[in-house]
Amino acid sequence: MSRGGEYSGREVRRPKTLKAVQTILSSNPLPVKSRDKHSRTPYPPLRMFPTGVSSVYSACSDAAGITGNILAFVLFVSPLPTFKRILRNKSTEQFSGLPYIYSLLNCLICLWYGMPFISPGVILVATVNSIGAVFQLVYVTIFIIYADKPKKLKMSGLLVSVFALFVIIAYVSMEHFDSQTRRFFVGCLSVASLISMFASPLFIIKLVVKSRSVEFMPFTLSLSTFLMSLSFFVYGMFKDDLFIYVPNGIGTILGIVQLMLYYYYSSKSGEGSREPLLDSYA
Repeated sequence: MSRGGEYSGREVRRPKTLKAVQTILSSNPLPVKSRDKHSRTPYPPLRMFPTGVSSVYSACSDAAGITGNILAFVLFVSPLPTFKRILRNKSTEQFSGLPYIYSLLNCLICLWYGMPFISPGVILVATVNSIGAVFQLVYVTIFIIYADKPKKLKMSGLLVSVFALFVIIAYVSMEHFDSQTRRFFVGCLSVASLISMFASPLFIIKLVVKSRSVEFMPFTLSLSTFLMSLSFFVYGMFKDDLFIYVPNGIGTILGIVQLMLYYYYSSKSGEGSREPLLDSYA
């Protein structure tokens, strides 16, 4: 009887439980169709809004980076008249190859920083500096070919030193640091490299003020430098990357100073020189 009682008791309780669940479900004040109808209306726009903003944000970031790449290309080809003259005369004359050595090292370090396994999401930094490294290597090679023996030995030694230093930086960053420390290490080197490149425009600014002439500061080159620095400053701000926007912010300020000096002294000087003297890149 006890087993029968327990069995019959279970049979009695189970229907009550199912009935209670059915009662709760049936007492829901919002019908299924009504709930679907109301849930479909407001939510998709809320989900689409961040996506739309993100798309615009990404498009603006890419536009700034691509603009910077184009303007940097203008600067990369600016020394071509100098090297056409070297090729024509088969001599480096009084030209110095040091700016191109420094620019090559700068491009290699910034290229390394822009690689996805170092700093994800800033591939346009890698593209512009890869192109710049090729140009600088070609310029240095031409300079070595046509330089006299002392300059040839000096430039060859510096070129080997640049590649040796880059290999050391790449090895240390990959073998001895984790991803975050690696990015910080290479980022600091890229900032230091870019800031050191500002010695060239600072020298030009000093020369313009001293001579009260813009002969050695071509307007198109100054404008391109300013716009390129501004483009990469904006790109760095969009990417929230201080290793990009800090040095290029400094470059933007120096570019503004150059343009102001050009405007001030252009009326007092003769025709501006077309010889490219600025060799700093983002």
